[in-house]
Amino acid sequence: MTKQIHETPSAPEPVGPYSVATEANGFVFVSGQVAIDPATNAPVAGGVETQARQVLENVRSVLADVGLVMSDVVKTSIFLADIADFGKVNAVYAEFFDDARPARSTIQAGALPGGYLVEIDLIAAR
Repeated sequence: MTKQIHETPSAPEPVGPYSVATEANGFVFVSGQVAIDPATNAPVAGGVETQARQVLENVRSVLADVGLVMSDVVKTSIFLADIADFGKVNAVYAEFFDDARPARSTIQAGALPGGYLVEIDLIAAR
């Protein structure tokens, strides 16, 4: 197996000892993204919809950095601080995926690092 750590200059800097995007065997694994503005590395203010939109913009930027697009995503995991926000996040999520929707899990995490309301990680295929 060949593993490659990708540079992701368009993404927020990692907040811990992990890679934003790692590729192995034609799959790109993108670490959980939260609502951080990549230009400032500061949290984005606003409710769950604003945060979800920023998270998905960050995801799209990470994918672009590695030469992929949203339709290359095969699996996402959404972590919510409150499952009651499912409908709001789902509506924003639908704006980012066309008919090539990936498989998905949505989980109430109870609490997310930094007090964020939503986090999304994913797997994409070349």
